Amino acid sequence: MASDQLHAPRERLSKKTLMRHHAIVSLMEELEAVDWYQQRADDCEDEALKAILLHNMREEIEHACMALEWLRRNDETFEKYLREFLFTEGDIVDH
Repeated sequence: MASDQLHAPRERLSKKTLMRHHAIVSLMEELEAVDWYQQRADDCEDEALKAILLHNMREEIEHACMALEWLRRNDETFEKYLREFLFTEGDIVDH
């Protein structure tokens, strides 16, 4: 699938850069879907439909986490910072 978000000619990008791009775009799309489902659920007055929307939202969170884990496993800079910031206590900025 071609992306319209590339900022350099595709043929000049390494395979590693393209794979990271795919993961990042997927992560962005999943997070956007999480936001959409949450907004729809908040606005929904039908409890059955609201439950479905929230179920769908949780699935999108799962997909986002899978993409994030792929980034961690395949990019040393993501690995470094995810290990530094995730699952910690205290002020995030002063960490």
